[in-house]
Amino acid sequence: MVSTEAAVVIESSVPSPVAASVAAAAVAVAVEVEAIKTTESMLTNLDLETVSVLDFDKGDPTMYEAYWKSIGEDFEITISASQALSYFANPKSFCWFMLPKLEQEIRNLHNLVGNAVVEGRHIAVGNGSSQLIQAALYALAEPLDPPSPISVVSAAPFYSCYPQIADYVRSGLFKWAGDAHAYVKDTPYIEMVTSPNNPDGELRGPVVNKANGMLVHDLAYYWPQYTAITEPVDHDIMLFTVSKCTGHAGSRIGWAIVKDPDVAKRMVKFMEISTIGVSKEAQLRAISILEMISTNSCPSNFFEFGQSVMAERWKKLREALKGTDVLQVPDFPPQHCNFKRDYNECHPAYAWMKAQEGLNLEEVMKEESIRVRGGGTFGCPSNYARLSMLGRDKDVDLLLKRLPSILKRLAH
Repeated sequence: MVSTEAAVVIESSVPSPVAASVAAAAVAVAVEVEAIKTTESMLTNLDLETVSVLDFDKGDPTMYEAYWKSIGEDFEITISASQALSYFANPKSFCWFMLPKLEQEIRNLHNLVGNAVVEGRHIAVGNGSSQLIQAALYALAEPLDPPSPISVVSAAPFYSCYPQIADYVRSGLFKWAGDAHAYVKDTPYIEMVTSPNNPDGELRGPVVNKANGMLVHDLAYYWPQYTAITEPVDHDIMLFTVSKCTGHAGSRIGWAIVKDPDVAKRMVKFMEISTIGVSKEAQLRAISILEMISTNSCPSNFFEFGQSVMAERWKKLREALKGTDVLQVPDFPPQHCNFKRDYNECHPAYAWMKAQEGLNLEEVMKEESIRVRGGGTFGCPSNYARLSMLGRDKDVDLLLKRLPSILKRLAH
C-alpha cells in the first residue's frame, strides 16, 4: 500500500514531470485505501450494533429445553426398524390408533395433578390440540346437518388461531362468528372456552350460556406451572396438549377427554379421515415423558422447575414495569392450589400487555426489534399485544434490557 507520506518521498526523488504523475497516482491510491478502511470500519461497527430480532410472537415452549437437557441419558427411546409398522395400535378401542400405554399415562398424569376428571371418560389422541379443535367442531356440528354453518364463538380476547381453525377449509358445518360477548342469535352455536385463557391468563367459563349451545374447553394451560389447580374440571369436551404441559411441541401430541362416546367416536373419525391417526413414534416418546413426570422419576421435579422459571420471569417483568403506567400487565391474586397444597400465584404463559389508547403496541415493539402478536388478532384494540413467556432465558434477558427504551418511547 502507498501512503501519502510515500507520495511526498516519490515526488522529491523522481525527476519532473514523471514525479508529478507518479505522486498524483500515489495520492489517489492512498485516498482510495483510506476510503476502504473507513468503509470497513463502518461495516464492522454496523455488525456490532445490529440488534437481533427477538421473537416473542410464538408460544414456542423452548424454556423447557434446560430441564430436559439436565435429564441427559436418563431419557432415551430406541425404536427398531420392525417396530410400529401397522396403522393399528389398539383395534378393539374406539381410538384404534392410540397406544394403550399412552392412554394409561394420560390418566395417571391427570390423577397426579388433579386438574381433570378422567374416570369413566373417553380419551382420544390427536396431532396437537389444533387438530383436536377441528375434530371437536366436526363432531358437534356433523349430526345436526345444519342448513347453514353453525357459529363458532369465543370471548375476546380469544386465542388468535380460533378464527383460522374454524374458517380455513370453509366447512359447510361451522364458521367463525367472533366474540362470544356479541353473540345474540338463537340458533345452535359452539363456544370455545379457554381456561386459563390465551392470551390474558384468566380462568374463564362460558359467556353465552344458551340452551342450544355446545362447549369445547381448551385447557392447554391448566397445569401447575402456569396457574393454581383449584379443582379437577369435568366438562363435555376437554382438550390438552403435550406442547404446553411438557414442552415437547415438536411431537405434535394432544388429547381430548370426552364424556359422550358418540362425540368421541366422531372426533376419531375426523382424525382417521384427515391423517389416518397419529404417529406411533411420537406416542412412544410421549409415553416415556409422561411416565417420567407422573412417577417423579426425574432427578428434579418437573412441575417445580416450571413453576420456578415462570415465577422468576414474571417477577423480573413486574419489576421492570414498576412505577410506570405506559405499559401494563394483569394482576393475578394468589389462589389455593390443590396440587401444591398451598396458595399459589398465577404465572401465565403469556404477558397480555396494554399500552395507551390509540397506540399500536405491536408496531412500537417492532421498532425495538421485538416481535409480538398484536391485539387485533385476539379481537381487541391495537394498544394490546401478547408476549410469550415460554422462550429461552437469554431471549427473556435481552427483552428486559430493551424494556427501558420501550417505556421511554411509550411515554413520549
